[in-house]
Amino acid sequence: MSAQTSRSRRFGRIESADLTQAAVFAGLLAALGLPGTLTIGPTGVPITLQTLGVMLAGSILGPRKGALAVGLFAVLAIAGLPILAGGRTGLVSLSSPTAGFFVGWLPAVIVIGMLTALMMPRYRTLWGIGINIVGGMAVIYLFGTAGLMLRTDLSWWAALATNGIYVPGDIAKAVLCGVVAAQVHRARPGLITPWRTARA
Repeated sequence: MSAQTSRSRRFGRIESADLTQAAVFAGLLAALGLPGTLTIGPTGVPITLQTLGVMLAGSILGPRKGALAVGLFAVLAIAGLPILAGGRTGLVSLSSPTAGFFVGWLPAVIVIGMLTALMMPRYRTLWGIGINIVGGMAVIYLFGTAGLMLRTDLSWWAALATNGIYVPGDIAKAVLCGVVAAQVHRARPGLITPWRTARA
């Protein structure tokens, strides 16, 4: 990595390569919505593959580029593109009881990215799975639960309990993401600047 690139990353400057990678992952998020949704809970919270895309963005791109990818996707969705699972737009999602889950994507990808950067330059699969569970599940569930409370008459505990049926599938996503991210970082090191280097 050149000194100029290192300084650019250190001070948060966005480069063309960063934009390209973010755009690719924004496209991946949209593609993961194509299979549609499966609604099995009483609250209408759909099961989608797009949370896997959020986990992958944070695990592979890190906090800055991952947030850029999710932010770009969110802007396009809110602008009216039907790129959320089930052909929904961002405004439709934000006006529904499931709004908190969509809002939670951005803080989730930042948490995943920051925790992943802390363990770099060597990506450890088991640590990565744990990070995906913390960021991709706990953070999104927190925002989703808050959204359900605001949009329904559910209590905190009742709203939190509705997440239970989604836990097995989300754990599977976290495991898959950890395995994929390990392979990507092994094949292409340097995608995420280690936290210690970024702060030097």
